[in-house]
Amino acid sequence: MSFTKDFAWGVATASYQIEGAAYAADKGLNVWDVASMTPGRIFEGHSGDVGCDHYHHVKEDVEIMRRMGVRAYRFSVNWARLMPDGIGRISEDGKRFYLELLAALKDAGITPWMTLFHWDYPYALYLRGGWLNPDSPAWFEEYAGVCAQLFGDYVDHYILINEPQCFIGLGHSSGGHAPFLKLPDSEVLRCSHNVLLACSLAEKKIRSVVHRPVMIGTAQAYWPALPLREEDYELAKEETFACHEDFGSVNFWMDPLVFGRYPEQFTPWFERNGLRPAAADLALIKSKLDFCGLNTYSGNYVTRKEGKIVYPDPQPTVPKTDMRWNVYPDSLYYPPKYLYERYALPIVYTENGVALAEWKDVNGEINDDSRIDFVKRYLRALHRAAQEIPVLGYFYWSLMDNFEWAEGFSKKFGLVHIDYQTGERTLKKSAYWYKKVIESNGEEIFR
Repeated sequence: MSFTKDFAWGVATASYQIEGAAYAADKGLNVWDVASMTPGRIFEGHSGDVGCDHYHHVKEDVEIMRRMGVRAYRFSVNWARLMPDGIGRISEDGKRFYLELLAALKDAGITPWMTLFHWDYPYALYLRGGWLNPDSPAWFEEYAGVCAQLFGDYVDHYILINEPQCFIGLGHSSGGHAPFLKLPDSEVLRCSHNVLLACSLAEKKIRSVVHRPVMIGTAQAYWPALPLREEDYELAKEETFACHEDFGSVNFWMDPLVFGRYPEQFTPWFERNGLRPAAADLALIKSKLDFCGLNTYSGNYVTRKEGKIVYPDPQPTVPKTDMRWNVYPDSLYYPPKYLYERYALPIVYTENGVALAEWKDVNGEINDDSRIDFVKRYLRALHRAAQEIPVLGYFYWSLMDNFEWAEGFSKKFGLVHIDYQTGERTLKKSAYWYKKVIESNGEEIFR
């Protein structure tokens, strides 16, 4: 069996990582704009001020996707570009830019999947307390309503937030991402609760504004436990949903949205840190999600040895990406099944891809055969899962090389090479191969 006929073969990007034009027109600052002004936070002083300059290359980039045969494009709106103060005033320039992008996608026959928030939080709202402020859910609701009102004629697929595990866990707890905070767990849990309230309010707002059926979900960073042996399946699933007190568990973020309650195993952690969610909050947080979006690149194998849970070290022969992540194709077979068994929601792989150490050869080409091999292996695993559970789409991360957060421009995930000095776009060998995958509806992965 193949993938479904309407399978969403796509590519993904995020606003701060590709747009550039950080100070164009009346755009407001976001926390990543400000983070890049502080020496030592970003690799070699890189910033997204210009980068891929998608803001000035939007039609060219859409044409590249059309040439690649891309069916769906996942992108995010830069909240502060559209609403410079985070709430209230709407930027005419920001509105124009996203309408121009959406019109170009429509002309190219590419379905937009809009992410409302991919980490670039408006700095004006950060100065008012950000996600700690009890008004933050209402701020996000207003923003979601503006997006639905302005862009609803074009957009049928919405991703409310991208990877709360990162913008909360890394951004507010461990301090590795903007806004580079190391708050106590009690405060990070308050932030997390407000994010969930924000998601719920936004989901309901979009449906009230767009008067036709739409599909709404979230995109979760998913670094799952994998069964070393088939008999370890239940153990691996249990470990994936365990409370590690690090804001990284998918069920910490998904259970409240789907079931209207937090996972029971998190209760002792909550009680030690003063989080006692009100019943009214939990009833409000429960939302109608149409799919579960997953961003998965690898995982960790687990087994039981002499009655103890063991995470074996990988063998030296296991390939590693330029992010030093292990290449484990099983990450796209077992984990989506865990999520479907728990939530009964169709799965969309909103991100998967590989960073490689690469450059143009003397002929000006990038023959990234390792990327082709990586995606082939992972898609074969996803194909196996798709024979057992509903899988609606796959979005390769990323369309183009871009600003990889604290790693700056040092990591290359793209199907398209970007010359950051000239802005020149060059399709890699993998881009042409992915076109064949799309044209064959996945049959190319078995050749």
